[in-house]
Amino acid sequence: MPTLAVNKKARFDYEILETLEGGLKLTGAEVKSVKAGHVQLKGAFLHIQGGELWLKGSFIAAYKPAGKQEDYDANRDRKVLVHRRELSRLVGKKGQEGLTLVPLCIYTKGDLVKLEFAVARGKKQYEKREAIKRRDVQKDIRERMKHG
Repeated sequence: MPTLAVNKKARFDYEILETLEGGLKLTGAEVKSVKAGHVQLKGAFLHIQGGELWLKGSFIAAYKPAGKQEDYDANRDRKVLVHRRELSRLVGKKGQEGLTLVPLCIYTKGDLVKLEFAVARGKKQYEKREAIKRRDVQKDIRERMKHG
């Protein structure tokens, strides 16, 4: 399962409550571009619309060897394939105050391109500072143990 793209900012900005996986509906050229690593999840989010789950704000560069693609939109919305019962459960969770759906990473599973996403709650500024402080303390402890 090679990871093709990671949303590093998601784990810093959000408290992850539950992680899920879904398939990404892509064109053939997009699949090749994603597998080549030309994808970004920075600023992307998931949205439920019309009984379907959509990935919005992601960037997949045009696949150069596919030739000139006149009407290709690198930032278009892409459908995320999940089971209907999973989607209805997500609708219920998203209705709760302050919860959102955040993409975490894109990876391959066999020949398929999968998206790992999470039900998350946004962190406050002071929580982010605490996380940085905790990380620095852990790093300092590891260094002292190594040289100690």
